Amino acid sequence: MKEKHIRIRIEQCLTLASASNCPRRKFGALLLDPERNVILMDGYNGGPRGGGRLCGGEVCLRDEQEVVSGTRMEIGCHHAEMNVICNCAASGVPTKGAWLVITGEPCMMCSKLIHHAGITRVLVVGGGYAGENGLGYLEDHGVEVMPVAGPRDPRLHEIT
Repeated sequence: MKEKHIRIRIEQCLTLASASNCPRRKFGALLLDPERNVILMDGYNGGPRGGGRLCGGEVCLRDEQEVVSGTRMEIGCHHAEMNVICNCAASGVPTKGAWLVITGEPCMMCSKLIHHAGITRVLVVGGGYAGENGLGYLEDHGVEVMPVAGPRDPRLHEIT
């Protein structure tokens, strides 16, 4: 896939992330066919399908339960990566050999899904939200991790 096309997909993924209603973080994910240079499926983080705007209907469960950022990933929105893979399963779209563009580092739970779905390359938009993640898991299991430039995590402050 040409660099020009990767840049376009990154822009599309960042725009997709803005569709999330999550008050904490907005993530987007695009599954790509690298041979045909097409989007196979997309997803962003959000509440359960048909279950309200947020993970707790109209409230953020992570805020309500005071969950510290980067912990307890089982509480909260469905992650963008999870939504992409589930959308593929529901629509009969194969994931084997595909590439995934995501607007931040995947958590361990999503990294396991990515690996087991047969996704071969993950392009992580750099400067996204930092936190505990599963990049090491992906690399240890043969999934190529490719950092790409993107906007900075607004929570990180440069020391001057």
